[in-house]
Amino acid sequence: MGREFIYLFDEWAKSYEASVTGQHKEYRDVFEGYESILDKVANASTGTVIEFGTGTGNLTLKLEAAGRTVIGIEPHETMLEITRERCPNVQLINGDLQNFEIEIKHIDSIVSTYVFHHLTDDEKLEALITYSKLLQPGGKIIFADTAFATEEHMQAMITKERARGFHEVADDLEREYYTTIPKLQIMFQQASFDVKFEQLNDYVWYMEASKK
Repeated sequence: MGREFIYLFDEWAKSYEASVTGQHKEYRDVFEGYESILDKVANASTGTVIEFGTGTGNLTLKLEAAGRTVIGIEPHETMLEITRERCPNVQLINGDLQNFEIEIKHIDSIVSTYVFHHLTDDEKLEALITYSKLLQPGGKIIFADTAFATEEHMQAMITKERARGFHEVADDLEREYYTTIPKLQIMFQQASFDVKFEQLNDYVWYMEASKK
């Protein structure tokens, strides 16, 4: 359900902003174009939005600025507190991609950035089926996350990072549940979504899925 990696954020909560702004050289490529990625996700959303994995509230702030009604869901209490301080008017809930409780019945969009890879592929499909039940036809899932065109491409990127001594990012790629675009396409289709993908940097893909 994605909480097995929550311990990683005990320390990262303190340095997350440095990572996303390019100050951590190993993650510079992962977060290349970070602000534009957040803007793209926020601008594609509409109405009442569930945001999974608010982190330190960077996307949350952009959603607020775009006039969205945001329900933020975050499993890490320190991250949740940071978002609460930055976005005091947003409803925030301690929960994760699969375990959450909301009172609002009408949801227009479900968004996240750099989060969906915390689920196994089986869990990803289960989550998408759940989200499908929350959305009316035409409702959207808008994600941006690290993914790969093929398994071979993922292995090539791990090899590349090891070769340049970036073992922290390579360990991350081997530890968490990164998947491929063909697999994601099948998952979205099985959950009754039409989906399109766009690669935004060497790691991150934009995914916009409309409920059938």
